[in-house]
Amino acid sequence: MRDFQLPGRSPAIAASAMAATSHPLATMTALDVLRSGGTAADAAVAACAVQCVVEPQMTGIGGDCWVLYAPAGGGVDALNGSGWAPAAVSLDKLRLEGLTEMPDGGAHSVTVPGAIRSWQALLDKRGTKSLDELLQPAIRLAQGGYPVHPKVAFDWNRAAWRLERSDAGRAIYLPGGKAPAMGDTIRLEKLGETLQTIARRGADAFYEGPLAAAMVASLKGFGGLHSEADFADFQPEWVEPISAGYKDVRVFECPPNGQGVIALLMLQILENFDLGGLDPNGPERFHLEAETTRLAFRDRDAAIADPRQRDIPIDRLLSKDYAATLAGMIDRSRAMADLPPPLLPEHKETVYLTVVDRDGNACSFINSVYDSFGSGLVCPETGVVFHNRGRAFSLDADHLNAIAPRKRPMHTIIPGLAFKGDQLWTTFGVMGGDYQPVGHSRLMVNLLDFGMDPQEALDAPRAMAYPGPLLVENGVPAATVERLRAMGHQPAPAAAPWGGGQAITIDRARGVLIGGSDPRKDGLALGY
Repeated sequence: MRDFQLPGRSPAIAASAMAATSHPLATMTALDVLRSGGTAADAAVAACAVQCVVEPQMTGIGGDCWVLYAPAGGGVDALNGSGWAPAAVSLDKLRLEGLTEMPDGGAHSVTVPGAIRSWQALLDKRGTKSLDELLQPAIRLAQGGYPVHPKVAFDWNRAAWRLERSDAGRAIYLPGGKAPAMGDTIRLEKLGETLQTIARRGADAFYEGPLAAAMVASLKGFGGLHSEADFADFQPEWVEPISAGYKDVRVFECPPNGQGVIALLMLQILENFDLGGLDPNGPERFHLEAETTRLAFRDRDAAIADPRQRDIPIDRLLSKDYAATLAGMIDRSRAMADLPPPLLPEHKETVYLTVVDRDGNACSFINSVYDSFGSGLVCPETGVVFHNRGRAFSLDADHLNAIAPRKRPMHTIIPGLAFKGDQLWTTFGVMGGDYQPVGHSRLMVNLLDFGMDPQEALDAPRAMAYPGPLLVENGVPAATVERLRAMGHQPAPAAAPWGGGQAITIDRARGVLIGGSDPRKDGLALGY
């Protein structure tokens, strides 16, 4: 239990159902859906649609979506809603434009957005309400306006320069030529009209017909190689989830092209150390986590790509023996100066939300435009902000993530679930681009090794050791930072908080849900 004399927030506790999102309006929307009899899938889609309006820097209908769903009857569904590169793309074409690496903006960084058809696929399988009904709260907010919350204003201002890349970005998302301040009311009428069309005509309206034609025309105007067929042909994919054990739980993730396997690898490396005997905010814990991060991300960059075009060594990455070998490379008193070569065979911005409904169904749901405001490119006819997920591709022909026609890039967004035995225990996710596997493993360690509740586990300070200096949040104790420096790390202040996150734990013995929402965002967990 937290010290009530210190700043902090109590976890949310409820008996029937709960939602945890990074924005109050999204959490309230999810609760409204749950109270009206909707499933966790219904509530997640409605909440995310609201976030696409009220957190446009973090997520949008021009982005991608991944889902893990745990039905009350058992099992886990996994949905890969990541879009693909245009069929007309090639390394030669991009090189002829003078590119030597993938840009972080511009039309070549835009893959086909996968979110809307993913929402529909989830509803078709696990929902009870129509997409039309579930989009109405988002439509009302887009057209009627909403007040900008503090963290949204902070992020919007930091990313305003990206919106200068397109006339529509400036006109729609920089009213009066600047980012809105906390408390300003914003209306996104073009986006509201687009959502109305999708509500009226269904998810296919985003991928075929006038909306798709307008988006493709705008992307071509920005220099893209997209076609209407690239949109029309895209479908999300139901996939087999992957999992690994840690302590007495089994953690589930989506398989590649996502990086969930790296979160599992990190947990299995960390399992070789007695973390529970350490200070959760002390240098030894941060050191082990940093070294584990460096080893695991070395393997991520050497192994994770689109499995439809590359063989991925999943079994090797999930092997306890392999994790033990990597753990043996870690010196508990000193940072590695240079990482050893990979032992594998050769071959950002985001919202996360989670919902548990009254029947015990749980949805772990993440939707992303990658960088803040994605590519910065906005379609003037639709108000859609295009993500920049394609910047995860490489222009090196020998790289496993080399861009290719209809290929999906390596993906950072990862929802998570953890089971005790055959029963769901925690549904969780941590935002933050590359940080997400670190966040998943850190959250599980906080819950299992240090006995924290979900809110405490999300509140705890963070650091990130990839790809350069060890970037530490303000909450990391100064003594810990200095000891890490003495151990050979290069700690430096993080420019912004490391992501955000939500978690709901199911306490079956007492019949309650216990939820937390990250203080690094504006959101909250609520239940009834």
